[in-house]
Amino acid sequence: MKSITTALFFAFAVSQSVQAETDAHPDVDSLDALRAFIEVYEHLKKEYVEEIDDQTLLNYAIDGMLTKLDPHSGYLEPRDVTSLRDSTTGSFGGIGIEMDIINGLIEVIAPIDDSPAAIAGMRARDLITHVDDEPVRDISLREAIEILRGPIGAKVKLTVLRETDGQSEKLDFTLERAVVRVTSVSAEQFPHGIGYLRISQFQNRTGADLIKAISAMQADGPLNGIILDLRNNPGGVLSAAIDVADSFLPDGLIVTTRGRDSFLDSSYEAKPDTVITDAPIVVLINGGSASAAEIVAGALQDHERAVVIGTPSFGKGSVQTILSLENNYALKLTTALYYTPSGRSIQATGIQPTIQVSGGDALIESDSRTREADLPKHLENREKNAESDDLYARLEADNQLLHAYNLLRGAQLLVR
Repeated sequence: MKSITTALFFAFAVSQSVQAETDAHPDVDSLDALRAFIEVYEHLKKEYVEEIDDQTLLNYAIDGMLTKLDPHSGYLEPRDVTSLRDSTTGSFGGIGIEMDIINGLIEVIAPIDDSPAAIAGMRARDLITHVDDEPVRDISLREAIEILRGPIGAKVKLTVLRETDGQSEKLDFTLERAVVRVTSVSAEQFPHGIGYLRISQFQNRTGADLIKAISAMQADGPLNGIILDLRNNPGGVLSAAIDVADSFLPDGLIVTTRGRDSFLDSSYEAKPDTVITDAPIVVLINGGSASAAEIVAGALQDHERAVVIGTPSFGKGSVQTILSLENNYALKLTTALYYTPSGRSIQATGIQPTIQVSGGDALIESDSRTREADLPKHLENREKNAESDDLYARLEADNQLLHAYNLLRGAQLLVR
């Protein structure tokens, strides 16, 4: 313990001597704070009810220093670094949620498509209060990841608080952990040349996968409009978001980042090569659209390249830089904020949709009069199009998708 205490004092003395060369007033408050830290450290080593090794104490101290700054900074142990790498490549084990720690509780940013959490019906902004009937409160993001991950096939019980129409509802979910494979881009061809693209998460190859998906649809016929679905997309790799926005923008600013010091400022511009030059675009967002998803939505909205439909996005507008440390540890540090091309900060405000549309089932009104199909022994229509019926049922179950489809279809009819 004495060697660690000496090392701390030596490190601080060096930093103070360097500072003294450029500053006539040494930081006395910092010296007092370091003395207080060492005093607490010594008490913990000598008097805490259980013996704690030096490395654990130092890890706790560093982690606490970072997590008190903001919800996204943290001290990453080697396994955390591995988990972060897995999430960018698209395959990892667990229940399949992107999460954050908000007011001491685990908040779901978004369930990942086709994961155990998504299949069970978990939603963005669900608050996890208990794991296996044990309360979770005031834990770090790393600790939350540890208790939610486990052996493949092992079950975990979650107690969730969900707010609906101003009322809190308590729900229980029992999930079986699985290998979560994230398919970044999926595509479908809707009738009348309307292409549907869903990006579930921004990974290293998302930009390339998007171009492939669009090219495949164009091979089947001209695209008269695109629905870009970014709902419940928790973000991911910044470069992927830039690639996606660049696919639709011929020029102009995509996003800027601004830090405390100007050397941390960056700006990213669109290149002339675009995949879709003139087809109208509708972007779908909701409260689970965060970070990289907000960058894309904001860029297309500011350039008036797309109409944004849905509900306000999550509002994660901060940049985290991963700094490698010794022994395979890393520092995840918030270093800058994102700004859309018009200079709007995404942080804590999110992207406001151009047209606000609530989620859930679509309210498609029809009159109550008896129709031919209601008559007993009516003849069935043998020319029914199963594909059209499936699309109608899907649109009826998804209010935001219905509005996006109707907007693009209406635009086609008006320009004829």
